[in-house]
Parts: sequence; structure tokens; C-alpha cells
Amino acid sequence: MDQLLRSARPAAQVDPRRPSGLGRFGDYGGRFVPESLVPACVEVERAFVEAWTDPLFRGELNHLLAVYVGRPTPLTPAVRLSAELGVNLLLKREDLTHTGSHKINNVLGQALLARRMGKRRLIAETGAGQHGVATATAGALFGMPTTVLMGAKDIERQQLNVFRMKMLGAEVVPVTSGSRTLKDSCSEALRHWVTSVDDTYYCFGSVLGPHPYPWMVRQFQRVIGDEARAQCAADLVAGTPDYVVACVGGGSNAAGTFAGFIDTPARLVGVEAAGGAAISAGTPGVLHGFRSLVLQDQHGQISEAHSIAAGLDYPGVGPEHAYLADSGRATYVTVDDAEVLAATHRLARTEGILCALESAHAVAWVIRAVGDGTVPPGSTVMLTLSGRGDKDMATLMELS
Repeated sequence: MDQLLRSARPAAQVDPRRPSGLGRFGDYGGRFVPESLVPACVEVERAFVEAWTDPLFRGELNHLLAVYVGRPTPLTPAVRLSAELGVNLLLKREDLTHTGSHKINNVLGQALLARRMGKRRLIAETGAGQHGVATATAGALFGMPTTVLMGAKDIERQQLNVFRMKMLGAEVVPVTSGSRTLKDSCSEALRHWVTSVDDTYYCFGSVLGPHPYPWMVRQFQRVIGDEARAQCAADLVAGTPDYVVACVGGGSNAAGTFAGFIDTPARLVGVEAAGGAAISAGTPGVLHGFRSLVLQDQHGQISEAHSIAAGLDYPGVGPEHAYLADSGRATYVTVDDAEVLAATHRLARTEGILCALESAHAVAWVIRAVGDGTVPPGSTVMLTLSGRGDKDMATLMELS
């Protein structure tokens, strides 16, 4: 797999910027929901298409991203780690946004859309809690009651974010079914939406779910890639990096990052958790309203995923990522928990940056790829640091 990285080039026929038909990225995507949810999905799609072409909507969103979120986020040279590795490593600092992760980019867009649609309350699923915090933040900002569904296991390991959500006024509902993680909170959120579609907007946290969510969330997150591309064009002699790297669970930070570089020579690399590697180990199937690569047994029963990072503990991947993998435009690799822990400590001690365990997956792969020669010396690597590590301190303290 890694050998492909040295020769991969953009496939001319790949243009995933807008899905075809009913939200299709090649063989993936679509809208597989109960009949009762079809009108709600259609309503969201129509509202988003209208809003995305409305200069007033885009202007208000851009204003909030600037004065509330703190965009643009910087592209920070990792000076000491670059010197140790023999590459030029640049970090796109989504950890510096308000609430501490890229999730706020998407949530503000969807909250504005919900208000435009006349919805009065928000519901959301969350794993690591960052999407829940972002949704609770938007709910407080716009005066919209917010309910967050969160797996009981994730509540135990992400108590700081649970407290943050409650401080912001959100109701946090534990999900005790199944593996009690992100997969199950998504299922419960969809069930909740069925019973309250008239006044409630479902704010999906990643490039998952029924159409239009995978496309819409990527469009709200592409601010990461668009900013990074402009920053690279200004700072790099070549104009673009050799490698663009991001962690992948559902895949929203990676989808947003890749969108800015899809038509450049940069190699796109998504890094999955070894225990939740839907692209590397999954097969085509339907999960939470969309068709993609998912972890499942021979009978189609969804398998449990595992990751030290709660935000990557999901047995599927966004349909656009499955399409990019099939087309060869992006390559997807895996790292294990031990590599992630080592990368977290190394980044902290060389750069003074405590990143989220999710983001540390991308850092871990770069360290390994430089060591085994997959990434040649002197290469320029742009890596999206999708969140900060405050939420993971209890886990790190326990494991250290």
C-alpha cells in the first residue's frame, strides 16, 4: 500500500466536488433511510443548495468563522520535529479554533441552515465529544435547545467534554445499546430525529449519513483545505506540498482538507485507526443511511471498531473517502494505538503542542513513513491537526 504513495498522481476523471444523482460518489453514498425521514432529508438538501448559493448566507458564515471561530487558522512549521525527521512538516492548526477542533466549522454552517429553515432545536451524535461541544456552543450562540446523544463508554472516557456540553446548556443523553460508542449514538440520533422532524434539525458531525450530509459537511469543512492551499501557495516555492495528510474516522477533517488539494499533484493520505479501518479492512455495505465501506461479518452484521481515540471509533467511513480510495486519488493507511501514543508524546516534546489522539494518528503515520522511506527525505508534508488534546488528558494519564 505504502509503495503506491510514491507514484500516485491525481486521476483526471475524478471530480468528487459534487456527488451525482441522489448523493452518489461512484458506487457509494445515497439515501437509505425510513420513508418517514425522506422528506426531512429532501428539505435539508433543498435548503442547503439554496443557502450555499446565497451571498448573504455565505457572508454571515464567513463572518462567524472569522470573528467567532478565529479563522484563518495558521499553517505552523513543526521546526524541531521536521529537523529530526528530515522533512518539512507543516501543521494546519484546527486545534486553535474556538472549541478546540475542526468540528465548529461544520456546526456553525448547519446551525445557520437550521435557523434559516425555521427549526427550533438541534440534536447531534458525538463520539469524542468535540462535535457535541461544537453543537452545544452553536445552540447557546443561537438560542436553540440542544440534545446530544453520546455512547455511555464515550461518556466515561470523555468526561471533560460532557461537562463542557452541560455548561453550555445542552442535554447529554447516554446511549447504552450495542458497543456504547459513536456507532450507537448515530443510530439513536436518527431514531430521535424520526420522532421530531417538524421542529428539530439533526446536525450530523461527519461526512456520513444520508444525502445531502456527506456532501454538505464536506462543503462546510473545505474551508480547511482552501485556506491551507492558499497558505501553501504563499509559503512554498513549489506552491503545493508533496503530501497532504489527515486522520480519518468518518472523515470530515480529511474530506475538507483534501477538497483544497484534489486538483493538485499532492499525494492525499488518510490515516485510519488499525481497529477501525473501514477502508483498509471493510467491505461495501449500508450503515446509518449511506452506502460505503464498513466493517461487517459475512452476514452483513456490523462489527465493533476500536481506537484509543473516541472520534475514530466508528465501523464505517464517509462515502467520498471510499470513492477516493477506489479511484486511487487518495491512499489510506493505518496506525495502531502504541504508535499514536508515541506520536502524541513526540509532538508535545518537540513542538509544545498537545494534539488530540485523533490527530496523532496522522502524526504517527508521518513518523513511520519517513522512517521506512515511504516519504523521501526533503519532502514537504502538510498535516491537518484536527483538534487539541485537552479532552484526552485523562486517557493519557491512565496509560502513562
